[in-house]
Amino acid sequence: MFYYPSDRVWSRPADFNLSHEDVWFETSDGVRLHGWWLPAAGGAPRGTVVHFHGNAENVTGHLVLVEWLPRAGYNVLMFDYRGYGRSQGRVTRAGTIRDGHAALDYALSRPDVDPGRLFAYGQSLGGAVAVVVVAERPEIRALVAEAAFSGYRRIAARKLRSMLWPGWLASGTAAALLSDGHDPIDYVHRIAPRPLLVIAGERDATCEPELAHELYAAASEPKQYWLAPGAAHLEILEVHPEALRERILRCFELGASGGVEQPRP
Repeated sequence: MFYYPSDRVWSRPADFNLSHEDVWFETSDGVRLHGWWLPAAGGAPRGTVVHFHGNAENVTGHLVLVEWLPRAGYNVLMFDYRGYGRSQGRVTRAGTIRDGHAALDYALSRPDVDPGRLFAYGQSLGGAVAVVVVAERPEIRALVAEAAFSGYRRIAARKLRSMLWPGWLASGTAAALLSDGHDPIDYVHRIAPRPLLVIAGERDATCEPELAHELYAAASEPKQYWLAPGAAHLEILEVHPEALRERILRCFELGASGGVEQPRP
């Protein structure tokens, strides 16, 4: 219901005139993961962003959503969860959390990473995974969660209701089919006092904005919520490119400064 891994190649960094390094690292349970290291372009990096991608395809299909970050001066570590792309293993919910921790450990092991300027950017399923990982890892200074959701059973029940299932039946079926645990709404309050930016698309029918707002409401300050007008799922970069980039970079800079003032709306 949640995972649609693929080993197809959609794009490569060279398509965007980006240099890159293929990287490999192991999880705590011995699964070998593949990722791309995209170095910041032009001068000293402003920081490093660990990117948690969504539930389908692999890093090659999500590159288009983050290729702007190296040009904005940030190193980017993209990685595939177990079972995705060239990564080994089979995807599980607990496995995605282990994978996120392994990606962070790898980033911290690099001599070209400033540990005081390390950030996370999660999109869709990746937003849910990133919330849990960031809550458990104080090394990450700020988190942007775009098109994320508050809980696995919650989003499954909403999908069933959208198929005209009665509310009680949708909730009961989701509870019966899906295990509990690793729900971002149970972790998000632990991110404070680090900055959190929650972003949702007004027309997102995949991860509905109400679920992102539930996540925002459960978080502690400092936090910011932006509902992008007229944008569907993961379409915000296309519809509001400058506004999206400005908000994300402001959140990262706030995290690097250690400040508690919220980003401007």
